[in-house]
Amino acid sequence: MCTRLFWSDNSVAKVAGRTLDLSFLDEPRLWWLPAGLPRTSHPQQEGFTWTSRHASLVITEWGDGYLDGMNDQGLAAHALMYTSAEYEPVDDRPALATTAWVQFVLDNFATVPEAVAGLNAVRVVPVEIQGRDIGLHLAIEDATGDSAIIEPIAGQMVIHHGPQYRVMANSPSLDEQLQNRARYRPFGGELPPPGDITSEDRFVRASYFHHYLPEPDDARMAVTEVFQVLTTVAKPLGVPYPDGDVYPTRWLSVVDLTNRDYYFWSRTSPSLVWASMSSFVDVDEVLSVDLFDPGLVGGIDGSLLATEPPAASSGN
Repeated sequence: MCTRLFWSDNSVAKVAGRTLDLSFLDEPRLWWLPAGLPRTSHPQQEGFTWTSRHASLVITEWGDGYLDGMNDQGLAAHALMYTSAEYEPVDDRPALATTAWVQFVLDNFATVPEAVAGLNAVRVVPVEIQGRDIGLHLAIEDATGDSAIIEPIAGQMVIHHGPQYRVMANSPSLDEQLQNRARYRPFGGELPPPGDITSEDRFVRASYFHHYLPEPDDARMAVTEVFQVLTTVAKPLGVPYPDGDVYPTRWLSVVDLTNRDYYFWSRTSPSLVWASMSSFVDVDEVLSVDLFDPGLVGGIDGSLLATEPPAASSGN
């Protein structure tokens, strides 16, 4: 369970952030992936290949799961859990694993319209994550303020494209989330913002606090304000859902698409860390760092070290 927020209507910086809420242990790693890297569409079996057109900073989980990232054109992508996912049926298009969805977007496209059009050429297929069948949906945004949310619903990819799509949580569908939000103020209804940890309540709460964000003085304040909203939808360890399952927030990330800076906050650490894409523009080798390293604090550009490409690279 996760929440995504895009603050695109301030005059300083286009800033997006997300929480990663998970019932089982994770192992996030930050990668610098240069352009020109051979890739494969399915890390767990043979798939189609491509060569990355754009460099990116990306967070992986479990070795071959690409969940969050930003490329050198200011396009970002975020995969969030979507338990009601029903993917497209088999057809003639090449299959793209959900765990490679984010990286396919970052490698190949510079803007949201490019990505929306380009994704029509592939068929996204689910793969097991740590032995679990986990459905995903995708949010993308770019440095112009454009946004899209892509959801596998009843065998079709439903795409909501436009700068107004700033918040995403988990199931139910975005249409249902928007319908529910209309019951609350200031979105047409009279109810105050809810306080539960369910997807519906987090969607409304993130929308509510986003609505009232004051104009930032600079990019640093814009990033800070997005983190503040994300903390209102983050879940402490041990808090159960009504069905008894526990999905604590493991980490939060924020991307400044205007300045190409990437921020990460592990909920097991009091220290915020960040990396600046400008530090890597001349680096043509793959770099990475363990984001749960307890020694990380502040700027971590120098902490990313040369390593073998991650599993979804055909060069591995």
